[in-house]
Amino acid sequence: MNFSTTVLHRVFTASVVTSAVALSPIFTAIAQAETLNGAGATFPAPLYERYAREVKKKHPELKINYQGIGSSGGIRQITAGTVDFGGSDAAMKDEEIAKVKNGVILVPTAGGAVSVVYNLPNVNGLKLSRTTLPAIFSGQITNWNDAKIKADNPGVNLPNQPIKSVVRADGSGTTFIFTNHLSSVSPYFKGRIGANTSPKWTLPNVLKGKGNPGVAALVARTPGSIGYVEYAYANQNKLKSALLQNKKGEFIAPSLQSANAALSSVTFPNNYRVFVGDPGQGYPIVGLTWMMINKQYDNAAKANAVKKWINWVLKDGQQYNDDLNYTKIPADVSNRVLQTVNSTVK
Repeated sequence: MNFSTTVLHRVFTASVVTSAVALSPIFTAIAQAETLNGAGATFPAPLYERYAREVKKKHPELKINYQGIGSSGGIRQITAGTVDFGGSDAAMKDEEIAKVKNGVILVPTAGGAVSVVYNLPNVNGLKLSRTTLPAIFSGQITNWNDAKIKADNPGVNLPNQPIKSVVRADGSGTTFIFTNHLSSVSPYFKGRIGANTSPKWTLPNVLKGKGNPGVAALVARTPGSIGYVEYAYANQNKLKSALLQNKKGEFIAPSLQSANAALSSVTFPNNYRVFVGDPGQGYPIVGLTWMMINKQYDNAAKANAVKKWINWVLKDGQQYNDDLNYTKIPADVSNRVLQTVNSTVK
């Protein structure tokens, strides 16, 4: 009897040890699980949400939370140290970078077009020239049947009604991309409004929406309105996008192909900060978006999780950019960025 009890005890003990050994990878995975919180630009929010879902297939221990609050919000959050990474479509300025206690690296993740969307029920294929568009958003043109808009659209029956401009209520990288282009092609717009994430608009009948979703929603329900949103939001909301005149004089619709053409000649400096004001070809209003990560984190586990996340985004994640109508970051640029990230982030 004593023999049997001893045997059973040994078998039970062995089973527990075996089970513990078998389960140890699970316990290790749970111990290494890491949540990264990010916030910022709404321009890339659909893409980052897709990234967050897809990264778990390769790295199930990573949980990514991203909140679209606008580029200015993303810069404020990374500066305050309240997020693990920020998002911005307006590259941080030198004075902003200097305020980040733990240092910051700008990681380009995607590019894309900013669509000029409008709500005119009986007008399709609206064309806006390099002089007309900035005149609308600087308040020089206030009515849809203005002679300059009619000249861009011969034979089109434009309504005799006020233009209702829709802009961002929050600090926005999309706004920076938009106003940077208008400032590049119009001295009047540059002097009156300028390139800014939060410009002081001097427009009649102006409406303000929060984020790309807010602007898209306002344009969708406001006849006679015109606004600007990231191309994916225009598509998702089935909004009409104007054809814009580029530097070559061509009227071009926003698309992945025309955005790629515009960004094809962009050169990335060592800090990866680029401003695209008036590209030589393709669709004329395009920009890049960045994740902003720290050089120094509170612990090694967090730093390793951030590096794992950025490596996935620039290697595996880029395959999803085309699906959502964002341009990819060229492989040679991605490799340079990863060398910086992997050798710097601690």
